[in-house]
Amino acid sequence: MTASIVTSHKALRHAIYAADVLELRLCNQRGKFAYLPCQLNVRQAVKTVQLWPKLRNTRTMKTAAFAIPNENNESERRGSHACSDDQVLMPSENDYSSSELHEEAVDSLPESGSGVFQMVEHSANLASLLEKLKAVLLHVLASEQWNASRLKLCHKKYMESATNLIHYLALKCLENDPLRDLALISLLNLEMVNSSVLASLSTCIELLEDLQLKSVGTNKKVSARICTQEKIYQQKKGHFAIDTVRMKAYSNRELLLGPLQGSKLNHIMTTVGEEALESETLIADLIKAGTSIIRINCAHGSPESWSEIINRVKRSSQMLEAPCRILMDLAGPKLRTDDLKPGPCVVKVSPKKNATGKVIFPAQVWLSHKGAGPPPHLSPDAVLFIDDQKFFSEIKVGDTLRFFDARGKKRMLKISRVFHVFSGTGFMAECTRTAYVSSGTELYIKRKKDRFPVGKVVDVPARESFIRLRVGDLLKISRDGTCDQDNSNGHESGAYRITCSSGYLFDAVKPGERIAFDDGKIWGVIKGTSISEIVVSITHAGLRGTKLGSQKSINIPDSNVRFEGVTSKDLVDLDFVASHADMVGVSFIRDTRDIIVLRQELEKRKLQNLGIVLKIETKSGFEKLPLLLLEAMKSSNPLGVMIARGDLAVECGWERLADIQEEILSISCAAHVPVIWATQVLESLVKFGVPTRAEITDVASGRRASCIMLNKGRHIVEAVSALDNILNSNSKQKQTQTEVRSLVPSGHLF
Repeated sequence: MTASIVTSHKALRHAIYAADVLELRLCNQRGKFAYLPCQLNVRQAVKTVQLWPKLRNTRTMKTAAFAIPNENNESERRGSHACSDDQVLMPSENDYSSSELHEEAVDSLPESGSGVFQMVEHSANLASLLEKLKAVLLHVLASEQWNASRLKLCHKKYMESATNLIHYLALKCLENDPLRDLALISLLNLEMVNSSVLASLSTCIELLEDLQLKSVGTNKKVSARICTQEKIYQQKKGHFAIDTVRMKAYSNRELLLGPLQGSKLNHIMTTVGEEALESETLIADLIKAGTSIIRINCAHGSPESWSEIINRVKRSSQMLEAPCRILMDLAGPKLRTDDLKPGPCVVKVSPKKNATGKVIFPAQVWLSHKGAGPPPHLSPDAVLFIDDQKFFSEIKVGDTLRFFDARGKKRMLKISRVFHVFSGTGFMAECTRTAYVSSGTELYIKRKKDRFPVGKVVDVPARESFIRLRVGDLLKISRDGTCDQDNSNGHESGAYRITCSSGYLFDAVKPGERIAFDDGKIWGVIKGTSISEIVVSITHAGLRGTKLGSQKSINIPDSNVRFEGVTSKDLVDLDFVASHADMVGVSFIRDTRDIIVLRQELEKRKLQNLGIVLKIETKSGFEKLPLLLLEAMKSSNPLGVMIARGDLAVECGWERLADIQEEILSISCAAHVPVIWATQVLESLVKFGVPTRAEITDVASGRRASCIMLNKGRHIVEAVSALDNILNSNSKQKQTQTEVRSLVPSGHLF
């Protein structure tokens, strides 16, 4: 294998790694040869240096490269670059300075502002750009050689994608400065480079060589070629062609997420929980609105509830003839608060009041038998289930229902509307006074002559328990879940108390380190630790305090926690996921060992077709993303990445989140792996029915991902519909383009 190159001393050493070389000989103009090791230092001032590699199993010696020294004839005196086994091997950044390349390229630009084409046609300037771009391409090919053993371990379906990822990482080492020079003269679109590095660079080199031939007015061939003839032939055959790469990325997306329907450009994923079982129509309404993937979090619920949700998804998908896949997230080693003692089984019914306490809008209460929840377009203030079907056959619109609430207060509900839902009949009632309704509360129909049928309220859920923390409060975290959690007098007694059964937390933290709760809504500093207890001083919370409840996240970004990647619970849940879901989400991945364990478990169960979604939500997971992808590519399973921005922002810092998510998108694009954009997408719309302007912009940025995920909330159906409209607004864009074209003279239209 031979290659010839015209380049500077700074790029000369990289030619050595592009060929399979045993011996190198250096020849100057006087014809004297010197044998050189792979770490090449050129100290003599010569006009031309010829690099002669002696190839394995042959005695033939051919010219592999020509090197032209820099103007200042500086020689490089660098040591060899050492790489550990858990690194992607790349040429040393010190050996090839992108900043110096950038300065040389800028200096070579003509000073006159006569236009980019005149600038390109300047022969000296063109030669400089071409030389630097060839050095970049050689650096990219060298990185592929250095990682050949790693690439051989990848599954054949991911071989091209893994190779392109290595090429992209090689460019990242150079910080892309030479490419920016080319972008300045509109020769290379930097946004397209990451998905097809080799094809983009090779095409640009060919273009510059053609321009150089035209500028000098001669037909002689440019002798400076970086790629070997075999490599050029392979590239032209299409292994790394741009169209082929795009088809590879498209195929990987379809294998994981499924085909897109109609003219849609992005998938919509919606998280559902046990609340989906309270309404017979919620799943169907979500699919109608545009959901193509349903997500179930194994950290919540039970296999029984998961089975029922999945059955409803499959029935609705078949009935609507709309494909919908299932993603199930393994809980992973996430730190969470344990369950607080449940509150009383009572629901508060509160009418809307003005500043003076006058009722301006009565509370809306939904009444039905259990299982017939309100339709999705309604947002009642309270839901009450009645156990007597005869009761519903007796009442009608206009009736008044009397009852005594949990405090013994007389209250009334007036029936205002009737609805025929999928599983029966429901009524909407109005309440003008605050009431507390508990299980067993009896409702009486108030009429002049008729009897008074009685209905009894059943299955009122326990109120969610929480503690309200303010800045300056002390919080004690206990390992023992049986300790007293009575926080009713927490502030007066000196400290609130919660429990966390995970031993990782107590083994890892130290006094002075930060700790965050509920995705960073509450922050504190650890004041003291012991084997069974941690004392935290709250440093950040809302002005009126912030609620901390059961099963809320705990993050310790300053601590070095050594979690097990796949927990024992995850292994049990994986058996369920294997037989019910299309994809498995792997939470809190930190190291390649987590991928190895998961791959071994999938191989045991013979699950080669189960999709794998790597959830990037830790600093370690982000920093090792290329290694995680290469490790996951060793199996044939469809692969994807989720940007889990909730924990990621807490772990890495809010101010870095925008750059981090851009980096994850770029790396995943280079690996031709689909990305899921997740956490707090349209959150205000989901919870309160009205989005913020920033959320709309966030969705627009998320269009670059293959899928956008929404979390559950009160207005989730409206949010899915709005998201679908934002993502697929092509018709509106075409209408705008038509209006713009009407303002342009027809002679200027192409």
